[in-house]
Amino acid sequence: MSVDQVVIDVSPPGSAGPPQSAISWSAIWAGAAAAIAASLLLSLAAAGLGFDTGLPGIVTRSSLRTFAPEVGAAAILIQVLSAALGGYVAGRTRTIWTSLHDDESHFRDTAHGLVTWAVATIAGVLLAVLVLAPYAEALAAAGQAAPLTPADAQRAANIASQSSLFIAIGMLLAAFVSAVAARIGGLRHEEMHTKMRG
Repeated sequence: MSVDQVVIDVSPPGSAGPPQSAISWSAIWAGAAAAIAASLLLSLAAAGLGFDTGLPGIVTRSSLRTFAPEVGAAAILIQVLSAALGGYVAGRTRTIWTSLHDDESHFRDTAHGLVTWAVATIAGVLLAVLVLAPYAEALAAAGQAAPLTPADAQRAANIASQSSLFIAIGMLLAAFVSAVAARIGGLRHEEMHTKMRG
């Protein structure tokens, strides 16, 4: 008596071929580059409108007179808008993931946005350090032009704590917005891919 062997293919449709990476680094780098460029552009536009949102404006003596919550709010807005653009670019330019559950696709897109924000933040800090390092002595000398009075020293400490708070809030909001924007970009990418195939 012979037994027929039946082979059943249980692999999901479209899974033939090499496995795809869960991370699309080219999309992340593209989003990070867009975020850094947008941040630079918006910072220059804010400077043109009279907001001194850059690091040199915070560490010089003139910041003791000109820092206001509006400057911190402008810095937060710059972080959020540039992170949104970077996240959206990362979501739109990622590879197509076939046969993924919607929850996994959602997680991967938001992870792409978060990693894009992290890469842009680290690259921006490194860029600022490289650009400002040659001028560190000049900035320190500008801050030490005259001895600080106790009131000025207290105000400088208050400004440092306020600017740290604004930066932290901006970073948290930017990370969240970048993740959401990446998912929106990913959904749009999937929608366009479906239209092209249909």
